[in-house]
Amino acid sequence: MTATRDEVIPSQASPSDADGRVLDAPAEGRSPSGCADLAAAEEFLLAFHDAHPEAGSLTARLAEVRRSIAETGTYQHTGAELAYGARLALRDSGWCTSGVPWQRAQVRDLRGLRNAAAIASECFEHLRLATNAGRIQPMITVFGPDSPTWSGPRIRNEQVVRYAGYSLSDGGVLGDARNRAFTAEVMRLGWKPPAVRSRFDHLPLVVETHHEGVKLVPVPRDVVQEVPLEHPEYRWFGELGLRWHTVPLVSDVQLRIGGLTYPAAPFNTWFVGTEIGTRALAGESAYDITGQVAERLGLDTSTERSLWRDRAIVEINRAVLHSFDSARVVITDHHGEALHRQVRPRPGQRGDGGKPRFTRSRDSARPDGATPDEAPAAPARPRYDVLARMNRRCLGTDPVAE
Repeated sequence: MTATRDEVIPSQASPSDADGRVLDAPAEGRSPSGCADLAAAEEFLLAFHDAHPEAGSLTARLAEVRRSIAETGTYQHTGAELAYGARLALRDSGWCTSGVPWQRAQVRDLRGLRNAAAIASECFEHLRLATNAGRIQPMITVFGPDSPTWSGPRIRNEQVVRYAGYSLSDGGVLGDARNRAFTAEVMRLGWKPPAVRSRFDHLPLVVETHHEGVKLVPVPRDVVQEVPLEHPEYRWFGELGLRWHTVPLVSDVQLRIGGLTYPAAPFNTWFVGTEIGTRALAGESAYDITGQVAERLGLDTSTERSLWRDRAIVEINRAVLHSFDSARVVITDHHGEALHRQVRPRPGQRGDGGKPRFTRSRDSARPDGATPDEAPAAPARPRYDVLARMNRRCLGTDPVAE
């Protein structure tokens, strides 16, 4: 199913601002570079027509695309081509966990939207639709592509829902330490944190458009479903005040289909439990609650040979799975993922050919596209966030990478 929304500005129309002035110059620091790759376009169209013989004449379509690229430097995908390419990219993204019906993932065609407020609003609508009362709906929302004269929109957040990480005077971090640099940057750009800061404050969505530059848009609280984390055996676990959002809406990615780049194409599947438990909550570069949990469990933390970290991480992951199951929110576990990958290996990524793919945006580390400051040196003790990444790579569930 492809949802088409072109009511704002047709994809090929000349964009203009509210006063009717044609904006034919890119925002400062941005330059369009969206010429289509003809070879990649031809490869993709061959694959599309092979899979969809009912789509009509391949010869006629190739001639149309070649002519458009020769005259304008680019071309426009049909709705069917866009949906086909987006679904294949989702399948191969690394976020397509076991049981995800990628063939039936909903593709929302929003190539006509240009303004940051409208783009942010549709990201929030995506989140609302994908949440689906806990029955997570895999979905892809595609905004306008780059072209030779116009840069498509960018979303700078890693995911639409991310928790702030505030630097403390003692060198520590309140919240998600992975987002410390991003939090400092959006504060510099004008974001005001809540008067009373917490470990789970929602960061604003950062959208950059060709004619508006960078805009910060608060994420409406009512579109974010969160699960309070409790343990099936230990009542004290609920007293830790932990929670997590239910939909991993990945947003700092660009979608490449048939030689065209869609720099904003957020998509979601559903979480693997270890992404929350091992990587986020137990990860030393994130929330690092392992020691706190180990202390509550009465474990011997004086020596690593007691394996107190491992035992604490197991209980954290048990709490995540138990809480999501109790809330009736779809989640999968790493053992199920391992079996899924053995039965259905993840297709390998190829080079820059016509195969659709998601890649991380190179300039998404900070809202202004600048390179973030170098991360502090890693501590000498074992890094369980690194081990978690190794585990995900072995399972084939590592997030999209170039």
